[in-house]
Amino acid sequence: MKRVVIGLDTSNYRTSVAAVSTEKEVLFNDRELLPVAVGERGLRQSDAVFAHLRRFCAIGERFFPPDEDIRIEAVAASVTPRDGETSYMPVFQVGTSFGRMMAAMLGVPFFATTHQRGHLAAAAMGTPMADMRDFLALHLSGGTTDLLEVHEDRVTQIGGSLDLHAGQLVDRAGVAMGLPFPAGPALEELALRGESRGLLGCSMERNDLDCHFSGAEAQITRWIQAGDMRQENIAREIYDLLGRTIARMLSAGRKATGMQTALVTGGVASSELFRSMLEKRLSAIRNRPEIVFGEPEMSGDNAVGVALAGLKKLSEHGG
Repeated sequence: MKRVVIGLDTSNYRTSVAAVSTEKEVLFNDRELLPVAVGERGLRQSDAVFAHLRRFCAIGERFFPPDEDIRIEAVAASVTPRDGETSYMPVFQVGTSFGRMMAAMLGVPFFATTHQRGHLAAAAMGTPMADMRDFLALHLSGGTTDLLEVHEDRVTQIGGSLDLHAGQLVDRAGVAMGLPFPAGPALEELALRGESRGLLGCSMERNDLDCHFSGAEAQITRWIQAGDMRQENIAREIYDLLGRTIARMLSAGRKATGMQTALVTGGVASSELFRSMLEKRLSAIRNRPEIVFGEPEMSGDNAVGVALAGLKKLSEHGG
């Protein structure tokens, strides 16, 4: 019999359910994108909540075969986007409610974690960072461009975007070019066929710990409206900007903290093109951290990291 912890994550983009055994084997990992109408750049929270409710029913039917020999030991859910008393989004209440109800019905513990902690745990899985307690991290998604200092169980934001997030820039530019939301995969395909000349300047503050992307969005919008620049080249310029900006933030994080290893995660970090461009930029910087990426499928939104966080808490409680 396999003992498992269930993880639930209901972000702005996906409904995710996972099961991880007490031996840290991923037994189930189901993720469904929320539906977004053509031309739209996301969902209202009320629409996202309803979409999550519908998707939980569908995922539940696929969860475990009837003859699977398992025993659920605990249930975990991401209850907020990040650490902190002010961090809140209605969408996370769906996973929280389902998780608490499931735990109560099964008579097992319920453990709360955050969406961001889930990202860190999932990306670190299977890498040397899984056993590290102190490191830098960069969480890049539609809702975060967070430079983080991680010490044991304390996660502190030390830098980030002061306006648009990296994933928002990708999605807004992609939708403006007629690509589906979320636009990352399609924009990357365009970028792979394009060329860049560094036409988008990095906008940094606080010794490169903070960045801006709103100015870049305005320039990209002008290019699209003018219609005299190939979409492939616009896309390449976006990834070029992201690589240069994030390289400077990571270098600044190393200087500020003295930490020499950084975990890079989030939906944007699942892009192979972004990874290669970031590594190229970092190779030219003397004071740079060693960076670690998780598996691409573990970098985007998923509930595996949430289940791993629950497994850790179960172990701490003697489970």
